[in-house]
Amino acid sequence: MAAAIFTDRYWQYPATHSKRFPAFPFPTGYASDLFSMPVPEPDRLTKRQATAAMLAAISPLANDLGELFAAAGHDLALVGGSVRDVFLNRQSDDIDLTTDAPPDRVQTIVRDWADQVWTIGIEYGTVGLRKDRSTFEITTYRSESYDRTSRKPVVSFGRSLEEDLARRDFTVNAMAARLPGHELVDPFGGLADLRRKVLRTPGAPQESFTDDPLRILRAARFTSQLDFTATPAVRDAMQELAGLLAPPKVSAERIGGELTKLLLSRVRRGPAAGIRLLVETGVTDQVLPEIPRLRLETDEHLRHKDVYEHSLTVLSQAIGLEARYGLEPDIVLRLAALLHDIGKPRTRELLPDGRVAFHHHERVGAKMAGKRLSQLRYSKDIVDDVSRLIELHLRFHGYGGGEWTDSAVRRYVTDAGPLLKRLHALTRADCTTRNKAKAQRLERAYDGLEARIAELAAKEELASMRPDLDGHEIMAILGIPPGRLVGLAYSYLRELRIELGPLGPDAARAELLRWAASQGLQVPPEAQPPDTGSPGSGTADPAGG
Repeated sequence: MAAAIFTDRYWQYPATHSKRFPAFPFPTGYASDLFSMPVPEPDRLTKRQATAAMLAAISPLANDLGELFAAAGHDLALVGGSVRDVFLNRQSDDIDLTTDAPPDRVQTIVRDWADQVWTIGIEYGTVGLRKDRSTFEITTYRSESYDRTSRKPVVSFGRSLEEDLARRDFTVNAMAARLPGHELVDPFGGLADLRRKVLRTPGAPQESFTDDPLRILRAARFTSQLDFTATPAVRDAMQELAGLLAPPKVSAERIGGELTKLLLSRVRRGPAAGIRLLVETGVTDQVLPEIPRLRLETDEHLRHKDVYEHSLTVLSQAIGLEARYGLEPDIVLRLAALLHDIGKPRTRELLPDGRVAFHHHERVGAKMAGKRLSQLRYSKDIVDDVSRLIELHLRFHGYGGGEWTDSAVRRYVTDAGPLLKRLHALTRADCTTRNKAKAQRLERAYDGLEARIAELAAKEELASMRPDLDGHEIMAILGIPPGRLVGLAYSYLRELRIELGPLGPDAARAELLRWAASQGLQVPPEAQPPDTGSPGSGTADPAGG
């Protein structure tokens, strides 16, 4: 254990502690609400014992596993994020361990102890297992590097814990706790870096990032998730080696995965900080080039707000609205907030009066976002939903400031479909004006829209917005087989439903027959409508106001 880390200035006793369990000393600067646990006579605990008590809280079963490996003549240690998160008072879902035992030996040791064992990552030295409700991943000490023409690491097994820690991405992840006993091993000062809230590599960052370029993105991800700051050396290496993220070195799936983790941070302004780091180091030029292009030049003749800063603000504000709409954390909303204005650089136009316009940037941006997210291998559902949200994000403003008619409310709800809550959050987040009067006016207007939606939903079914007749009923009334005409008739009745509200089966049947006659269809004589006038013309395409 590095003696320099455990000086008195790093330790203090909490001012308050659990009434159920006595408190114990923990490093100054870490989460002040770090949990307490039952440890005897805390005033007599050494700093090493206190640290071990903290680490023991990860999982009681981990110590049992350590004893099992020790009995078999092998070392075992908690490692990486599992250790880091203890000092940050964060919950780790999985428990990572490392050992000197080769993978086949690991399987032999745990076979009778674990409830389930899997070997999906065994080619990289990892064996997974489950015991009761705990999940463990045990990886043999290793030292890996990447061939410059390959996406996969070249793995060689090591013989010491220190060597294994040296290959880790950042010092805060290069700590371990030997099992059993939970003795802390911190050869690179990770504990001190946790206290300082900095991201530093165990060795030269250029060497670390060259070995695995995805670590460049991880620097931004941990900036987002942990609210840490990358050291100048790390930032310089990110900028210098950003080009290593270009295919085929790193797969699009891995890049997309890191972006998702970055954006799903539970630190409200964390995602914006992570994206800002990627932009400032030039990394987004390789993985998300639409974002740095938002930094449009502004001068006295082109009077418009900084679209890049606006987009980061919208992202943070959307995150702040997730709980209000029961969405947190939501990758669709966060991607849409980040990308909602990426169509502006392509649509920027200088008007005769000196103002700048971005006509149809929402449509252009929706297509651009769909293309980029598809390249990053996001699922079709995510791509479609993000694109649709971007396309709709100005819809509210298109209705003007007047009274919302029933038909306008129905159309807004129908166009949003299952994305309505996300559209609420995105539209509200998109208001970043510093003019308080204008901001309050927009907020009241959107409050009014939500109130109108709730009011109308209490009177009629808005969620589905189906016409009064289904496809089978349309075919039976018109005497036609399945096909294009059925779809056209259904769409016509749906437009009437949006425009006029529920018609009822009889009125809907009469409207359907009038529409069919206007299309030149041969309507069965017994189905001819009475000549009593109609709410719709039968030929027009009703639209909401």
